[in-house]
Amino acid sequence: MNLTDFSSPVFAQWRENATSDWSAYTHHAFVRGLADDSLPQKAFLHYLVQDYIFLFHFSRAWGMAVLKAESHEELELASATVNALVNHEMPLHVEICAQAGISRQALLDTEEEPENLSYTRYVIDAGLSGDFLDLLAALTPCVLGYGEIGTRLAAVATKNNRYQPWIDTYAGKDYQDTCHAVGRLIESSTRARLGSSPQASARWKTLNRHFRVATRLEVGFWSMGMRGGN
Repeated sequence: MNLTDFSSPVFAQWRENATSDWSAYTHHAFVRGLADDSLPQKAFLHYLVQDYIFLFHFSRAWGMAVLKAESHEELELASATVNALVNHEMPLHVEICAQAGISRQALLDTEEEPENLSYTRYVIDAGLSGDFLDLLAALTPCVLGYGEIGTRLAAVATKNNRYQPWIDTYAGKDYQDTCHAVGRLIESSTRARLGSSPQASARWKTLNRHFRVATRLEVGFWSMGMRGGN
């Protein structure tokens, strides 16, 4: 399957500059286990509980993007993303966990794994120390990576897969539309700050680093999930 750039040549270049890390993220053993239904349920639930905590802090990071926004488009998408995370994606986690006997209070009481703590605080620090674009570069691997994974898994997942609802969420039209909206935002935000040749900017190396580090932290997050199955 050809990779999609989600309407963003800038994203495609960030991904190309992190090729090995991106492959380790999007083709991780955890992801392969989702595709062929071999992932232990215990590992999936461990991941899902930690991902609920992750989304709490990820929502905070997108809230910071609202603060850092410099255009109506940036403000609109950042605020819409906060709403989607808090009122749609997090409740989905609560629902799936409840079906497994894990209460909302248990989710809230769960201690963050080191990989979760490292990832979320890195993204928040990228926003605190930089501008909207620095934050967006650190946020992008999660948003568009899940979109790419969802699309691929929808095409190859085994029948009667326990994880089909998860796959359907990220392969579905609503999430894919969000990915394309974020892709367009990457383009407009980059051009507004760095001009038509962003690769020539002194900031290009830093943006690539934010993207690459966040991608590596995604790899660690999957590995943390796998560890929960032992």
